[in-house]
Amino acid sequence: MGKRKGSRVERELFHLFHSTKTHTCARIAGSGSTPKPAPDLLVGGRGRVLAIECKSGKGKRRDIKKKQIEELQEFSKLFGAEPWIAARFDNMPWYFLKVKQLGVSKGNNYFINPKLAIKKGLRFEEIIGKYRQKKFG
Repeated sequence: MGKRKGSRVERELFHLFHSTKTHTCARIAGSGSTPKPAPDLLVGGRGRVLAIECKSGKGKRRDIKKKQIEELQEFSKLFGAEPWIAARFDNMPWYFLKVKQLGVSKGNNYFINPKLAIKKGLRFEEIIGKYRQKKFG
């Protein structure tokens, strides 16, 4: 994913959270290009704080380096936030997964693909507490 598309999808999710009237959101400028761990978005609402790393793609698998996940977890622990990966593939809605729900590659890195997102992920309405759906698997 190019830097321009990454920024665009981060802004899209930022505005989506703000549109809820129950959550607020901050976009962390330069996340991923700073020596200090920082998520793409910090979200607060309904008594929860979420640290979110955004991934998007054209319907294919997106790889996530182990170091990036470790930094998300480290930041989240220190900040008192829940670490989440938000993924959106072309022509699909947003899905939110915890680290343990991601796929693990042979090189001990992580990945997300559309099939995994649909099977294990929460939809936007679920992550904000609007409704809950039973997931299998």
